[in-house]
Amino acid sequence: MDSPQRPMPTEAGILQFMEICDSFYPPDAVTASIGQQRQWYDALCARFDRPLPDGMRMRDELVSGTIPIRRYLPADIRTATCLLYLHGGGFVVGSLESHHAICAEIADHAGAELISVDYRLAPEHRWPTQTDDCFSVLGQLLAEGKTVVLIGDSAGGNLAAGLAIRAKADGLSGIAGQILIYPALGGDLVSGSYQEMADAPGLTTADVGYYRSVLQAPSGNPVAEPLASQSVAGLPPAFITVAHFDPLRDDGRNYAARLAQAGVEVWFREEPQMVHAWLRARHMSDGARDGFAAICAAASRFAGTR
Repeated sequence: MDSPQRPMPTEAGILQFMEICDSFYPPDAVTASIGQQRQWYDALCARFDRPLPDGMRMRDELVSGTIPIRRYLPADIRTATCLLYLHGGGFVVGSLESHHAICAEIADHAGAELISVDYRLAPEHRWPTQTDDCFSVLGQLLAEGKTVVLIGDSAGGNLAAGLAIRAKADGLSGIAGQILIYPALGGDLVSGSYQEMADAPGLTTADVGYYRSVLQAPSGNPVAEPLASQSVAGLPPAFITVAHFDPLRDDGRNYAARLAQAGVEVWFREEPQMVHAWLRARHMSDGARDGFAAICAAASRFAGTR
């Protein structure tokens, strides 16, 4: 039974989504073995999978001989700009399959090729393996002369923001924008939404702490914790969306404010009825449907198809 203090949305669609998630993924999932966590997550993702949009083609490849990627090629490609998608899952779960339909739909809406990265996971591979894998893929695309839009949700939002910082530090150009979806950016775990939404449905502050302990990224490193960056001036324009009922909410809020203060063009959106991982509810919740449409519009804008 939910505690009276537990913050909860009221939208019927998102409540139904949470009910389905709870039936696949127990609230204490992080206490289970890594193998069990991945099994639960894969089953949950499969429950929300959908057919590919009409005419969508895809193919799996390896970058640098070792990093699996999946290319999504919509029937109507209207730009040479590529979308680079980095999946969420706390750096512990997730794969090319977990965000398959999400990637296909974003590519289709934007009329752009999208590349999803199957970066290596913790605890088998600690930080910086994840960012290094993604940076290798980004580097190859930029070396080919591609313009790239970075997109990531949750842990993937952390990776996308970190890649933008790495690319700037290395003097690389060609990133047209970054889309950060309820990103984990290195907040302090004790104040703001980490305190207010500590027991939020879908993700708790204790869960965030657990995933950090598994990843073992160095505290204060700007690639691992973009909020720790000394300066964010000169970063690519950003679209940042957060869920109100999410301990990570203020990470996105605060990063958007920092970017704006540094003169970076930024669009910020907070979904008032959403919980963490609401992307999967985009076909059953009005709020998630609107939020997903905004993400697709941002991808189109950065890719130059809108």
